[in-house]
Amino acid sequence: MKKSIFYHAGCPVCVSAEHDIVALVGSENVEVVNIGETRSRIKEAENAGVKSVPALVTPTGNALHINFGASMDDVKG
Repeated sequence: MKKSIFYHAGCPVCVSAEHDIVALVGSENVEVVNIGETRSRIKEAENAGVKSVPALVTPTGNALHINFGASMDDVKG
């Protein structure tokens, strides 16, 4: 099974959501990407439909925006 991808920017809202997502779906089922640290993956997140972080992209390609931490424009600076 393909993993979900959880994108976040490292802010407290994002880190809290990360812990909850990992607890809910299990670390083996989700790849966590901190785009604040791994900026090379910002375009990938945008192409997947991520408009703000934190967001979870499901294996079927749905972008689920968990809670508003930062817009992608804010992340890109």
